[in-house]
Amino acid sequence: MSPPVLQTVIASTRPGRIGLPIGEWAHARATAHGAFQTELVDLAQVDLPLFDEPNHPRFRQYEHQHTIEWSAIVDRADAFVFVVPEYNYGFNAAIKNAIDYLHQEWQHKAVGFVSYGGVAAGTRAVQMLKQVVTTLKMVPVFEAVSIPFAAQFIDDDERLQPNDVMESALTAMLDELARWTPQLQALRPDPA
Repeated sequence: MSPPVLQTVIASTRPGRIGLPIGEWAHARATAHGAFQTELVDLAQVDLPLFDEPNHPRFRQYEHQHTIEWSAIVDRADAFVFVVPEYNYGFNAAIKNAIDYLHQEWQHKAVGFVSYGGVAAGTRAVQMLKQVVTTLKMVPVFEAVSIPFAAQFIDDDERLQPNDVMESALTAMLDELARWTPQLQALRPDPA
């Protein structure tokens, strides 16, 4: 049996974002962890318009090709790491829009968070997102990576230079995702 699929989802889409190097670091570490097949999903590349489906996502009656493609991406995942910034004490619009496009595709999948920002390190965004994902029957793990004043960790080559705290936090989160994922896979119906 092949390992479960873990997708690292980069939530920030704005020009000049530091979410890309943070997401690339998290993805590389998830790959090295060894418990998962890994995929990097960049919402800037997915490029979803503001939610534009006429039917409720729970019906999976998608009319737009971008939704069909997004559904296929999320459907093949067994777990997620959301790399999220904090904007004005909350999460950014792109991640909420991406979540709202779908319904069943998210269910019974574990999610961990790598957050970043200023003094609060994105933790307020994560607290709000936990309410959103649990409504979709996702399981947010307790372990998380919270990066305060994140820009200081980005070098001149636009790569994240993590410290030991960030490294150990990510390892703990990946270990927990590896524990939860098989349990939640058993709750999902077998693909047809």
